[in-house]
Amino acid sequence: MTGSTVSPRLIALFTDFGATGPYIGQMEAVLAVSGVGLPVVNLMSDVPACNPRAGAYLLAALAEQMPAGTLFLSVIDPGVGGERAPLMVNTGGQWFVGPDNGLFSQVLRRAESSELWAIDWRPPQMSDSFHGRDLFAPVAAKICNGTVPAGTPIAADAIVGRDWPEDVAEIIYIDHFGNAFSAIRGALLDTACTIELRGSRIAHGRIFSDMPPGIPFWYRNSCGLVEVAVNQGRADQILGLAVGDPLQIIG
Repeated sequence: MTGSTVSPRLIALFTDFGATGPYIGQMEAVLAVSGVGLPVVNLMSDVPACNPRAGAYLLAALAEQMPAGTLFLSVIDPGVGGERAPLMVNTGGQWFVGPDNGLFSQVLRRAESSELWAIDWRPPQMSDSFHGRDLFAPVAAKICNGTVPAGTPIAADAIVGRDWPEDVAEIIYIDHFGNAFSAIRGALLDTACTIELRGSRIAHGRIFSDMPPGIPFWYRNSCGLVEVAVNQGRADQILGLAVGDPLQIIG
């Protein structure tokens, strides 16, 4: 275990489960009955469904803003019950528990140091279809209670997604307001750049109130990502956007 390891003091749930249904509550119940007395935050529950690639860039952006001692219980797991390995990741200041399907690729790319294990431990009973509740939540609870379950060390360059780029010029998430997040870090773009998206040229705007209503613009959002938005309107509807749409940086 790395000497800079910080014990968990907060659990952040990061899933594609949505706000309704039993799944988040079932994982929270496992944490509660396991004696975990730490705060549990539902950080994000509407990652694009079954899309660990989009989740990888969203998780990396959000993790940078969370404090040391956060354990991310991360479940975007379309391959549940199949060949994909379950992982524990420690980056010194933060823990990540979830499937090896690319979800942790960008977190590891940005980490100064890391340790990874394929989880060998299994509970006495485990369903084929909900490892978030039956495997990942119990593992998270054990880590929070001071016991790292049995695992086989693996190298960071052996995980799924190790060859994915640092930034991707496409839409990875559309929020409740119709704003479209990209997988490009905003710090990389000069404000003189324009974005071409669905045949439209979109200029930079600093904040919503600087822009006329109904006009699309791009800006660096609160997660540090390039986002396309419309003042008092929905960018997804006005531009016809969907997750996966490519964009081009001009200038």
